This record gives sequence, C-alpha cells and structure tokens, in this order.
Amino acid sequence: MHSPITSANDHCAAAATPSAMADKARFWNRIARKYANDPIADQAGYERTLQRVQTLLSTEHEVLEIGCGTGTTALRLAPATRRLVATDVAEQMIAIANAKLASQPMPQLHFKVADADAPVAEQGTYDAVLAFNLLHLVTDLPQALSSAINALKPGGLLISKTPCLNEMNPLIPKLALPLMRAIGKAPPVLCFDARQLQAAMTQQGLEILSVERHGSKSKDSRVFIVARKPDSPPLKA
Repeated sequence: MHSPITSANDHCAAAATPSAMADKARFWNRIARKYANDPIADQAGYERTLQRVQTLLSTEHEVLEIGCGTGTTALRLAPATRRLVATDVAEQMIAIANAKLASQPMPQLHFKVADADAPVAEQGTYDAVLAFNLLHLVTDLPQALSSAINALKPGGLLISKTPCLNEMNPLIPKLALPLMRAIGKAPPVLCFDARQLQAAMTQQGLEILSVERHGSKSKDSRVFIVARKPDSPPLKA
C-alpha cells in the first residue's frame, strides 16, 4: 500500500478549481521571464533525456507536450515528429515560446495556452504525450493523468520526467518549500517518490514500460517514465 501523494505542506492537494488554476497561471506568468533566463540545472541529464525521447518518437507521430514552459524542449523535439502541439498554463510562457519559434520557424510546431489539470485535447488524438518537470506541479495528479491518457491514441505513450520531492532532503519539502510558497517564491507542489508516481499511473490504467534516471549526479530525484495506454479498455468484472 503506497502512502498518499501530498502537497509540500503535507496536506492533500485541493481539487483543480478555477481559482486554483488562475492562481497557478498568475504565478507562472509572473516568473516567466526569469524562468526563460535561468540555465538548465543539469545540462548533461537534460541531453540524455532528449536523446532517449527521440528514440521513442517518429516523424509519423502526432505529439502533445503539456507544461512546455518557454518552449526550449519542444523546439528540440519537434523535428522528430510529424506535428507537435506544446501547451502551458501561462500566457507569458507561451508568448516567449512563440518568439523563439518566430526566430526558428518549424511548420510542425505549434504553441498554445492550456492547463494540464483540464482536458487538453480531444479523445484519442495523439501518439505521445510529453510531460517534463510537470507532474509534481499539477493541482490534481489523477485528473491530470486522466486528461493526458484521454488525449492518447490506444497504444500511445505518456513520456514524463518528474522531480520526486520525497526522495530529496526532507527539509526541502517540509521546511524550504512551504517557506518559499509563503513569500511567493514557489508554486504549490505535490510530494511523492518514484514508486508512488508509478502507482498513480497504473491506477489510471497505464502500463509502465520503463523507469530510468538520466541525471549526471549519483543521487537523481528526477524519474523518467515511459508508460503505455492499453490498446483496448480493460474488461469490466
């Protein structure tokens, strides 16, 4: 039995209400420019992830990225797809992403504003859904997973890389993050470990294909998971 996934202040996350969604968008809009200018913390690990994802994608694939931020990863991966639609809850993030796209045009890449906690696409639209550094930031993890799965075609892949805060120094989720939230320097986050995240995915009907760590440091809290939507829905008992 896995312990429940909690928020950084050890209270269960609230439902994804319109107010919660608006607060989330407001936070990311406010820090969008700083986010765009911050360097990638682990460049070597990031490159490993990109290389791994490219082995999973095809130029025949329709791909959705949720929580794309300012579009850096989408710009790198778009050439490996037939079409990539990259979304983020923050208008300012998408504005920066579109500016990057304007200077580096790619006809198969499109950016738009959308919340990962809400329905993100019509049912069965995409061959793959990408969620990088996102699943700990959604308001309702089961709801976000369900929305991503709904967007996938049967047999499609959910490809994610997620910081697992319960694998970090305990002082970070218990003290540092609540303090940073109190002064407006951090968003609400969910705390879980890799096993809890896998359990949340399997509870939504996904088949876990691969669990990997790509970080360049010996202790890597970011887990890379490839999960598959079944070809057909499970039979009812």
